[in-house]
Amino acid sequence: MTSTEASAATAAAQRARRIRVLIAKPGLDGHDRGAKVVARALRDAGMEVVYTGLRQSPEQIVAAAAQEDVDVVGLSILSGAHLPICKRIMELLGERGMRGVLVFVGGIIPGQDIPELRAVGVSEVFLPGASTEDIVRHIEAAVPAE
Repeated sequence: MTSTEASAATAAAQRARRIRVLIAKPGLDGHDRGAKVVARALRDAGMEVVYTGLRQSPEQIVAAAAQEDVDVVGLSILSGAHLPICKRIMELLGERGMRGVLVFVGGIIPGQDIPELRAVGVSEVFLPGASTEDIVRHIEAAVPAE
């Protein structure tokens, strides 16, 4: 067992239930390797992960998040449409009374757009080369243990 797996097992044991994460690929972007890598890393860290697949609308993503009763939504966006997509997802989460759902974004995001993403409620932006361990730590720190 690696140190990451051991710490994941310890963190999972301290929680009353596993963290539920929805990983989504919004918009027309057809490249999902990064989303799958993150999904696997989160699963390996003891989280329950649902992957929506490619080309999901904000409405489909939020409907899936509600149906799956997730704690976290992770968005992989490489298309450049991150601002309108994230704004719409945050708006829809609010309309459904799901403001407590943690939302993070990964992908090709210009630095000047990160403050605006955070202002609409995105908890963190992970750029290319980010460590999956950093993503796991961010989620574990941000989602309260029940």
